[in-house]
Amino acid sequence: MTQSIPAHGGQLLNLYADEANVIVEKNKAQHYPSWSLNRRQLCDIELLLNGAFSPLTGFLSQPDYENVLASMRLADGRLWPMPINLDVSAAFAQSLRLGESITLRDGEGVVIANMQVTDCWKADKVAEAQAVFGSTDPNHPGVHYLLHETGDYYLGGTLTGVTPPFYYDFSEYRHSPAQLRADFASQHWTNVIAFQTRNPLHRAHVIMTKRLMAEHKAKFVIHTAVGITKPGDIDHYSRVRCYQKILAHYPKGCAMLSLIPLAMRMAGPREALWQAIIRQNYGFSHFVVGRDHAGPGRDNRDKHFYDVKAAQELALAHQDELNIKILPAPFLLYAPERGEFCEESQLLPGEQGLYISGAELRGLLQKGLPVPDWFAYPEIVAELHTVLPPRSKQGVTLFFTGFSGSGKSTLANGVMVKLLELGGRKVTLLDGDLVRKILSSELTFSKEHRDLNILRIGYVASEISKNGGVAVCAPIAPYAHTRRKVRNMVEEHGTFIEIHVATSIEVCESRDRKGLYAQARAGKIKGFTGIDDPYEVPENPELRIDTAEYSITDAVNLVMTKLAEMGII
Repeated sequence: MTQSIPAHGGQLLNLYADEANVIVEKNKAQHYPSWSLNRRQLCDIELLLNGAFSPLTGFLSQPDYENVLASMRLADGRLWPMPINLDVSAAFAQSLRLGESITLRDGEGVVIANMQVTDCWKADKVAEAQAVFGSTDPNHPGVHYLLHETGDYYLGGTLTGVTPPFYYDFSEYRHSPAQLRADFASQHWTNVIAFQTRNPLHRAHVIMTKRLMAEHKAKFVIHTAVGITKPGDIDHYSRVRCYQKILAHYPKGCAMLSLIPLAMRMAGPREALWQAIIRQNYGFSHFVVGRDHAGPGRDNRDKHFYDVKAAQELALAHQDELNIKILPAPFLLYAPERGEFCEESQLLPGEQGLYISGAELRGLLQKGLPVPDWFAYPEIVAELHTVLPPRSKQGVTLFFTGFSGSGKSTLANGVMVKLLELGGRKVTLLDGDLVRKILSSELTFSKEHRDLNILRIGYVASEISKNGGVAVCAPIAPYAHTRRKVRNMVEEHGTFIEIHVATSIEVCESRDRKGLYAQARAGKIKGFTGIDDPYEVPENPELRIDTAEYSITDAVNLVMTKLAEMGII
């Protein structure tokens, strides 16, 4: 017995080989070219194989892909707003023939699925960004990932599942669409609300969802994304512990927790519609769409990438094509005089409603300030304090970037000494030249290898930050997208502070203590930053210093003052 909500497209697919054919498919895989799936691809393929992406039978063909971009529909007209393709390198794509089969493996080499390749094409990623995200701004995390981290070629084709991905964590909460439908049926849950979230829940969330439960006579599931969310989000382990605690605030037997390995795109309106389709496949009858649902927040001009109601409006506009009811989430404010939450339109004349944004909550936690009782439950705040301690107790990465000769290394050394003088944290200097000798001695100075060198520095810095230390990095790091990757790595665990040492190329060349500029001008060094290779100036660093304008002592003091202002020291 399964939940009666029809799947999108009419049938809940299961692309896994039956038990009798699994061995056959594994044997076939030994003779196929292999592709190692990255984290996003693993999320996508799991939801393809278990039917969460019904009616898709594999990665999109080129006609389906192009139609999805143009009209949010597959080539046969069925509603589907998100391109789902296997992105690969040019070398791998060009080694294949259409009709050939490949095997798709996880990072440990386990065969996840076999795929018959029906389509292969070079993607126009700029056009895709504009269609899906409505933007080509690399400050949008989805755009950044698409433009800088996806392969240049896309493969389409049908899948045969072999091995479901295995998880050690929270296995009791990981349900396939078929499992969740069966669970609903066994409990006789007919009306069930899905609540998508990538953040902890607080009092307003609980009150809002309980009101929706009462209004629609429905049960409630926290259906949280635990695949890939926005860089800098609280890790899913901490979030799930928060959700376990929050369930106690719902009527017993009326709410549950379930995890979905969804790789979010942060695509706002299109993603809200896509998530509604996915939840229909899981058997939900209702889906809550919030303000700025699946949006990445604000751009570098402090403006939202999407209108805060755009996601709700797009999902509602397609309500008649869905078998799941869209519930626009009311925006609740706390009325302190009455001691209750209400919508803005329900505030009395002269009454001031209170609200704390996610950024403001993070700021309170980072400064060690109390979180108001009206906003959050104490057990949730206690959990958040463990994962987001005050900045003075967090690990930190100081990332100095600028031209060769700008004074990065001298400034970084000075800051390191001042931090050691203060004490309280372990401090490690990751100077560009030193890292080259120890971690990256085999690398050349090609663009690819320079990127790899910076990513190695970023990885080491993120590990130092994760363990509460201070990493002081001083590479040239000329490319914005690589610096962005390092920031994302570090901000999973600690605080990232980008310091642009903005000394001009003319001043740096006049210093030329190593003679590198002279060699570059003479053509003896190729691809030298500032001469025949670009330096992409940071748009929004936490601090910008020109060492031609300040003595090193004053420059060090500027950095230390900034650290104090941010609560780092």
